Amino acid sequence: MTDEVHDHAVPATPRCRRAPLLRVQQVQLVREGSSPFVRRKLSSSSDVYLAFRDLCIAADRESFWTVLLDTKHRIVGIEEAAKGSLTCTVVHPREIYKSVLLTNAAAVIFVHNHPSGDPTPSREDHEITRRLRDVGELLGVRVLDHIVVGHERYVSMVDDGYW
Repeated sequence: MTDEVHDHAVPATPRCRRAPLLRVQQVQLVREGSSPFVRRKLSSSSDVYLAFRDLCIAADRESFWTVLLDTKHRIVGIEEAAKGSLTCTVVHPREIYKSVLLTNAAAVIFVHNHPSGDPTPSREDHEITRRLRDVGELLGVRVLDHIVVGHERYVSMVDDGYW
């Protein structure tokens, strides 16, 4: 027996230009737990305030929630879409409307808190509300209100004539 090394030639792989393979992504909504809000109908801004009051008063920083509604304005979901600092939250329409589209929501109500306790809308609150309404109109999703919650009181952008 001899120790021979066999040199086997490997045929060269022909080089050709192929289109890159596309990865197929599937996006699904995962419902996490249940909420006392689900399938409850919110009939007024005070209903929204009462639903969020305890959550907002206990918060140590600003948070922004999207209340997702069906065609009969019953709640189909609630998402904490942004969490910020003591004085501000960065809200981007792309992030806000992601859950709106995934749940096929027909309408939305936006809610955010002011940890200072004063629910008076800031200039930034007015600007983001306008942007979110514009995007909603483009997508065919009705923005019913934007509620700013403070300590023991709230401001409804609709009821208080901000739009």
